[in-house]
Amino acid sequence: MTGVAAIELGGTRAAVTVGEAPERCAPPVALPTTSPKDTLQAIGDALEALDRQGRPFDRIGVASFGPLGVAPGRADWGRIGATPKPGWSGSDVAGVLQARFGVPVVIDTDVNGAAVGEGRWGAARGCGSHAYVTVGTGVGVGLVVDGRPVHGLSHPEAGHLRPRRLAGDVYGGCCAWHADCLEGLISGRALADRLGRPADDLPDDHEVFRTAGLYLGDVLASVCLVASPERIVVGGGVGRRPAVLASARAALSRSLNGYVPQISDRAGEFLAAPELGAHSGLFGAMAMALDSRGGLQSFA
Repeated sequence: MTGVAAIELGGTRAAVTVGEAPERCAPPVALPTTSPKDTLQAIGDALEALDRQGRPFDRIGVASFGPLGVAPGRADWGRIGATPKPGWSGSDVAGVLQARFGVPVVIDTDVNGAAVGEGRWGAARGCGSHAYVTVGTGVGVGLVVDGRPVHGLSHPEAGHLRPRRLAGDVYGGCCAWHADCLEGLISGRALADRLGRPADDLPDDHEVFRTAGLYLGDVLASVCLVASPERIVVGGGVGRRPAVLASARAALSRSLNGYVPQISDRAGEFLAAPELGAHSGLFGAMAMALDSRGGLQSFA
């Protein structure tokens, strides 16, 4: 059976596979995200290698960092928007892949893709509406309602909501647009800026992860009140830290203060770790490509 190609294009690294499900796919190929030309060339080369190894594909699903043009038919569809990642603003990710392989491409944000993946095969199975939050290089929130990722004028950008500042926290934030929005306060870049070094090697009980979780839980209360998801999955290199998840659960319950008992009474279950691990976005890209065969997704 011909599979689909799946690509997760992250701000730091990318992953590529071909298959039909997480248990029926080639081992993911990891690649660094460097310049647009070199990264997309390497992704294409990896797909060609998989095809030669007996892994053909008839369409491509992409879950990409953003901001991203997600509305089919618009001039910015499949292109990266204004991003602080050098050289990537305006990059035509979908167009390059279509031109090289001549197959349909379906593309969405990495967090919408991860939400789709966790809904199909992971921690949000059985939920009609759910969210996926990544706290890593940046902070993103993907929303799925009635089984489909949410789009509007653009895509959700809840990572740029402003939380209430914690007493005694004097850090000014690192977001180029909003300074102390959630991304500016707790992303991997923000934690490194706070500490003067990357947080990757710090123990899970370091205070900076508790701080990140408190801010995260406060913003997720707003997401709950606006979107009413049945579950929120928290991933990303920072978000997967146990201390971040524990603090976020406590802060979410405090912020809601019993107003939504369906959440407050089961915060441990409601805020969940991803079951697809680091590959939620990759397998979400696969799910989107599979869905496009039945016309459930639009693509150019």
